[in-house]
Order: sequence, then C-alpha cells, then structure tokens
Amino acid sequence: MLKRLDATKKAVDLLRELKSLHGELMLYQAGGCCEGTQPQCFEKEGFYLRTHDVCIGEIEGTQFWVDKDLYEYWKHAHFNLDVIEGIGTGGFSLESPLGKTFKVSYRIFSSEELKELEPLKLHQTP
Repeated sequence: MLKRLDATKKAVDLLRELKSLHGELMLYQAGGCCEGTQPQCFEKEGFYLRTHDVCIGEIEGTQFWVDKDLYEYWKHAHFNLDVIEGIGTGGFSLESPLGKTFKVSYRIFSSEELKELEPLKLHQTP
C-alpha cells in the first residue's frame, strides 16, 4: 500500500520534541480562515474534528487529519510534512512558541499510484 503522507526528518524531530513537551498530538489541516491551509499541531483531541474529516496517515504515532472539503480538493495528492523557521500567520499551533511552522508540500499521484493507496480513516461523530 502506498502512503498518502510522509515527513521530513525536521518534521519528525519537531513532532518528537513537541510530544516530550505536550504528550500525544494530532495534526489538522483546514481549508479556510486564520491559518489558511497550514497544518496545525494540537494536543491529541485538542481540536474538534467535524464529521467526515479525513485522516490521511500518521507520523510518529500522530494522526494527520484534513478538513473534508480540503481533502476533496487534494485527494489525488501526496502530502509531505516539513518545517520552516518562523511563525505562521496566526500562531495557534504548538510549534509556534518555538519559532517554527509546519508546512506541507504536495505531489500529484500517478494513475497507477492511485490504485495502490492505503485506506482512509473518516471521522464519525457519535
């Protein structure tokens, strides 16, 4: 199975550092206001998922959730999580006080790769 999500060593190292400070984490990428489409890092369950938001994979045991509407736009793309120096547009994410910002780069899957993608996890409200 082909993964929908990977991360650079810098992103993995930052997630490890944040876990040591905050415990279990989650990543969420929205498609709208405030932080735009910049991924946000929260303590696990520190952000309320909407019905049908999509988990595209895990990095270091940290689930990466994507807004359901944004996922529809990017469902044919591979996400690669990275880190840049500097604070993003709003600073809601846990890495902001460290002077860092998570960012994602995208690559479109080939038609052959689309057939090999790992299954998705959808959020369902109880």
